[in-house]
Order: sequence, then structure tokens, then C-alpha cells
Amino acid sequence: MKLKDVLKDIEIVNKKGTLNIDITNITSDSRLAKENCLFFAIRGYSLDGTKFIDSAIKNGANSVVIDDETDINSVCDNPNITIVQVKNIRKVLALCSCNLYDNPSKKLKLIGVTGTKGKTTSTYMIKSILEKHGLKVGLIGSISIYIGDKKLEDTDRTTPESYKIQETLDLMVKENVDVAILEVSSQAMKLDRVTGCDFDIALFTNLSEDHISPKEHKDMQDYFEAKLSLLKLAKCIVFNVDNEYTVRIKKLLSDKRMVTFGIENYADVQAKDLVPSNSCIDFTLVMNGEENKIRVSIPGEYMVYNALGAIAVSTFFNVTPDEIKRALNPFKVFGRSEMVPNKFGLTIMIDYAHTPSSLESILKTVKPYTKGRVICTWGVGGDRDSAKRPIMGEISGKLADFTILTSDQVRTEDPRKILADIEVGLKRTDGKYTVILDRTEAIRYAISIATKDDIIVLPGLGSDLYIEYMGVKYPYDERVVIHDIIEEMIANGVTK
Repeated sequence: MKLKDVLKDIEIVNKKGTLNIDITNITSDSRLAKENCLFFAIRGYSLDGTKFIDSAIKNGANSVVIDDETDINSVCDNPNITIVQVKNIRKVLALCSCNLYDNPSKKLKLIGVTGTKGKTTSTYMIKSILEKHGLKVGLIGSISIYIGDKKLEDTDRTTPESYKIQETLDLMVKENVDVAILEVSSQAMKLDRVTGCDFDIALFTNLSEDHISPKEHKDMQDYFEAKLSLLKLAKCIVFNVDNEYTVRIKKLLSDKRMVTFGIENYADVQAKDLVPSNSCIDFTLVMNGEENKIRVSIPGEYMVYNALGAIAVSTFFNVTPDEIKRALNPFKVFGRSEMVPNKFGLTIMIDYAHTPSSLESILKTVKPYTKGRVICTWGVGGDRDSAKRPIMGEISGKLADFTILTSDQVRTEDPRKILADIEVGLKRTDGKYTVILDRTEAIRYAISIATKDDIIVLPGLGSDLYIEYMGVKYPYDERVVIHDIIEEMIANGVTK
């Protein structure tokens, strides 16, 4: 496509060079620039893209977009490189990406999912339900990108950059995907990553205090508005009527076609008669005047909310109660309250919990329904907020019956220092604990002392398949570690 066509409907402030050149790819990461690339030199929070223009050109870029505050005569002396100056460079990046890939979101059904908690699980639930309905589904989220059962790649952020979204949606169109599901963060909305996306349905799971900082949102209202902006882009909206923030949507967007969900308040899609355990939760689904028994094979009341949101989205596709039942049991999300099958028949859960609120939530979920002990085996990441460590230690000391402190992603920090910080909080409680620095040995010890009435909770790594130590990432899959430990114990005559 010619650059002039990529820039269709874009207001150009200034330019140097011709627009009659071929463009085959777009990026704001100079390392990803290829031949005939249009490079966006974005000046971000921590990196100045104008410093990487030469690198992008060296990798094949033939044109560069800069913002209207950058001097067009100062960025590149190469007369063969076209320089284009625009306002709102991030928005232009998104719109140009839509143009280059011929607006792929208009060629399939696109579902956006936002909220403080439950985004990832909700996207996987929607995918599972719609696939049981016979649709081909793509997913772009904080763990991986999928087309059907095929994982295209792992991801390292909730919502990719706009050019990556459009490139992936274009691939999904070529692969005959019926429905694409996109996990959308509030930062993605503020940074125009989904600008130009044609959303058919948007789901707002809930809102609670998070991401309030100078670099994110100044207050809860700003946070709410960022999330709400996704729903404004969608034709149909789905939201939680039990949340103090999302319940406002009914009045704010009354012109939209909407489906509500909840437990406590009347909703289009509602749950009652919840029966929880430490490995699943049962409830009665009330929808369209009918009642159906549903089981979600992940524990916790919050998992019912995730399921209700996903079911509410699926109503736009006329799914059946039987399809919903089969989609949610069995069901799992890699690294999110993930139950690990094992030959000992122990209840073992891997989770991503790495903050005080998420650790407290997961322990409060499993504790009331565990006949035996809650054995919490965990640590926290290094080179991150150290203030949360004693807080999390205190939470584990109060809620877990036994805590095994061990290494997490220590990165470049001394793991002993990390665990000592956690111990400060643990010692404020009467909770029993031990410290085993090596994570594999800590898991081995947890398995050795656990009975079938206990639950072993492994917070922290979640979907991570590595351990980072002193700047080096070593392959590490807790599922494989658990399997190998148990196989070794069986070989040595240990039984449970």
C-alpha cells in the first residue's frame, strides 16, 4: 500500500519527502522495523522514539512519523526518508494501522473486555462458550494470542500496541475467524491502542481501586471514564449491576443495547443458590425466565461474576444452556486459579496473585471450604514495590494455616532480603511458617506434608514459564515441577 493511502483521512501538519512510496508494515519499535516500514517515533513515558529513528531506518524503515512538537528538520538528514508530522501521534498510529490492514475488525465480530478484575478469565470463558456453539474464535489477551486451539504467541501486556492488534485481527480474518475477543486495559484506552476498532460488544466486569498513580490515572473517576470509553465504542454493552461504578452505566449509556448481570441485584443474567467448594462453584443461572444448574470448575464467588459476564455476552449469539454448561465445566485458565491434576489426588492451585488484594482474595476463597489446611507456598518478585511484602506476609499468616516462603521472580534482588521483608508481616501473626529458598524444594515440601483434605496454593508465577534470577530467565513450569516431584515420590514408594 502506498504511504498516501496509509495516511488516508489523517491530518498532516508538515512533511518532507514523497508519499508515493510502498508501505508493508508499521511499528513504533525500531527493532521490529522491516523493509518498507513506516516507523512512528513516539516520545513515551520512559523512551523517546526519536532517538531510535536511525535504528529503524537501518532495519528497513523508509518513512517516519513524528509528533507536532518535534522539529521536523532535526530528526533525519537522509533525503530518501519521508518524514510526516502529525498531531496526536498515538491515535494516528492506530488509524494508519487500520488503513494498512484494511480495517479487519469490520470483517468479523469483535468483543472487547475491560474491568479491574476478571478480564482474562472472562475472555477465556467467552471463547469457551462460543466455541461450544460452533464458532471459530480468536483471542488477544494478557497471557497469549490464540486462534482456536492454536497459540500464536505469549504476550507480556494486557493489550498490545495498536499496530499489533490490527496485524493480528488481519491474520484472524485470513484464518476465517468468526469472533475475536480483545482484552482492553484502561491504559490501552488512554493510549489509543484500540482506536479504529469496530467493537460489536463490550463487557465491563467491575471497577475497584487500582492503577491510581501519576503515570496512570489521577483518581477513580478518571479510571472509570477510561474504562467507560470502551463501551462508548461498542454497539452492544454488557455490565455488572452489583458494582458501585458499573451500575451507573445504565443511565450513562441508556441509548445502547445492553445486557446486565449480577447476583445481588436484579439483572438480565443472574445467579442464585451459590454452592462453593475449594475446587469449584455451583449456582443456578436465571435467564430468559428459565433456571439452569451451572458448575464452574474454578472456585470462588468472583468466578460466578466472570461466568455471568461471559454468559451475558454469549446471549448475543443465541447459545444454549447445554453449551454454557459444557463450556464452564471442565474449564481452566492457564495460571489463573488453575487446578493441577495429579496422581496423588491432592488439591493444588496455581495462581497469578502477586498483590495484597489478590493474595487475600484467593486465600479467602479457598479457606472456608477446605476441610484440612490451606498451605500457601509463595514469595514476591524482586525489584518491585517492597512496601507490599510485609502486608502480604501478614495476610498469609492470618489466612493460611501454614505458609512456606520461597523464591519468586527475584530478578536482580537478593532473595533472602525479599523473604526477610515478608517475614516482618508474618511475625505479626500467630501463623505457622517455614522458609525454603529454592522454589522446587518448597513445592516438594508442600506436597510431602499435604493430605487430600488440604489445599496447596501456589501464588505468584501464574502463567510465567520461567524463573528470573540475576537478570537471566530460566525455564520453569510449575505444572511440570509438580508432576516430576510426584513421579519421583511414587518411584520411591511414597503414597497419599
